[in-house]
Amino acid sequence: MTTAPSPAPGGARPRVRAATPDDLTIVAAIFAPYVRTTAVTFDEEPPTAEQWDARLADARTRGLPFLVAELDGEVVGYAYASPWRPKAAYRHTVEDTIYLAPEAQGRGVGTRLLSALLDACTAAGVRQVVAVIADDPAAAGSIPLHRRFGFAPAGTLQDVGFKRGRWVSTVLMQRTLH
Repeated sequence: MTTAPSPAPGGARPRVRAATPDDLTIVAAIFAPYVRTTAVTFDEEPPTAEQWDARLADARTRGLPFLVAELDGEVVGYAYASPWRPKAAYRHTVEDTIYLAPEAQGRGVGTRLLSALLDACTAAGVRQVVAVIADDPAAAGSIPLHRRFGFAPAGTLQDVGFKRGRWVSTVLMQRTLH
C-alpha cells in the first residue's frame, strides 16, 4: 500500500497518466539538464528522441509503467520502471526512475509520481523495486522520498561512476511490493 499523495502546495494536485510518444520531447527536455550538469545520472549524453521512444516501447512491451505528471496541463515530471538486470530470474525486480522539471520540485509531483508508479508496478506483478540514487547534491530529495514510501537502504556502491571530474557512489534502496 502506498502513501497517499499530498496536494501541491498552493495549487492543483499533480495529475499522473501513462506517457505517450507525444510526451517524449518534454521528457527529454526535463532529463537533459540533469545529464549535462549533474551526476544524478550516469548518462553522459542526453538520450535522443529515438532512444526515448525505445524506452517507452520497451516498457510497454514488458508491461511496465512509464508515467508522466502534469501540473496545469503541462508535463513537469516522469517516472518509469525498467528491468533491474537482464537475466530471467530477475524478471520480478525493477529499477525506478523519477525526474522532475525544476519548477515542479517541492510541489508534491515526486510523491504523486512514485505513488502511482508503485501502484502500477504492483498491478504489473513486480515484487521488488530498487532505487539507485547517486551521491550528488541534485539527488538530495530522492532518499527522503523513497523512505516515505517504505524503501529501506540496501547498500552503497562506492565510486562506481566517474562523472563531472569525480568518482560518484550510489545508494541502493529497496522495497517489496507483495
